[in-house]
Amino acid sequence: MIKYYTRACNFYFGQKSKKKVNQGKALPLCDNNLISFDTIEIISRKNKKKIHIREIKKQTYKIRQKIKEDVKLITKQKKFKRLNFKDFPILMGVINLTPDSFSDGGKYNKKNLGFTHARYLIKKGCQILDIGGESTRPGAKDVNVKVEWKRINKTLKKIKKLNKFISLDTRKSWIMKQGINSKVDLINDVSSFKYDANSANIVKKNKTPFVIHHMQGNPKNMQKNPRYKNVLLDIYDFFENKIKKMRSLGIKHNNIILDPGIGFGKNLKHNMTLIKYVSIFHSLGFPIMLGVSRKRFIKDLSGINDSKERLGGTISSSLYAMTQGVQILRVHDVNEVNQSIKVFKSLNFK
Repeated sequence: MIKYYTRACNFYFGQKSKKKVNQGKALPLCDNNLISFDTIEIISRKNKKKIHIREIKKQTYKIRQKIKEDVKLITKQKKFKRLNFKDFPILMGVINLTPDSFSDGGKYNKKNLGFTHARYLIKKGCQILDIGGESTRPGAKDVNVKVEWKRINKTLKKIKKLNKFISLDTRKSWIMKQGINSKVDLINDVSSFKYDANSANIVKKNKTPFVIHHMQGNPKNMQKNPRYKNVLLDIYDFFENKIKKMRSLGIKHNNIILDPGIGFGKNLKHNMTLIKYVSIFHSLGFPIMLGVSRKRFIKDLSGINDSKERLGGTISSSLYAMTQGVQILRVHDVNEVNQSIKVFKSLNFK
């Protein structure tokens, strides 16, 4: 039996989008008239074709029903505890309290530097602080649970006093439990609860919002010749199956975020395909998060123009993601990315 996938495409922004929606010529993405689309792409593992929304009624019954179901999920408002996606994208600022993270290891893991950096990120416009004490860069080794907690404990307690949305980046159920006891708002586990068998039970028991993050393999081996039949559809199926799995455990809430995991078990072609066609994941009905900040694919594409912080590549890929309706961007350089968003919006959304 052929499985079909629906991707929203050909987006409009700002006043032009509002006008198109009001005229019935486009459909709002996530119930937001500031971004809309008038075309969907129907994809299978053998074929794909683009269909204007006015042509949907001409399709076969099976295709019409599939589009109808998926468009309902694409256009519905994404409600999430303590987050509002109307003014998107939301920036998630990275706070690595590690000595060895791929980009900023050792910068914020001493004295009060993590807390100082958190205040800076908030001042510059991030709405989510993502705090972690274990590097998951390619080749990274596992960190003892007590060592990881010691790295983040004091800073986490200080950050909570800022009354901001806190994400805890960890793969370990014991640390999740400690973080939840400290009132974190989100669990961001890059292994999607595969590393620690008890981790899914922790988020279930506490009804904690979480990220479903895709990674092929683990940090030690994920970049050793990653392979997919079709990276876009394979990861879509992964999300779909993971959502079903979490539902089967008794998790009923919709406070779930999807992250395709750029750089986590993907080569350059895989990463570029996921970024370019990221809007396919809207049809799963949950907010999308993308982490492109300072990633290796920028070096691979820019060659001699590579730089330490890869700011140009981070900004360009972040702005592209925004035009595809991605709701959350996980970034290191909050000030510069926010600056680019403000300028871009003033040119395209007003």
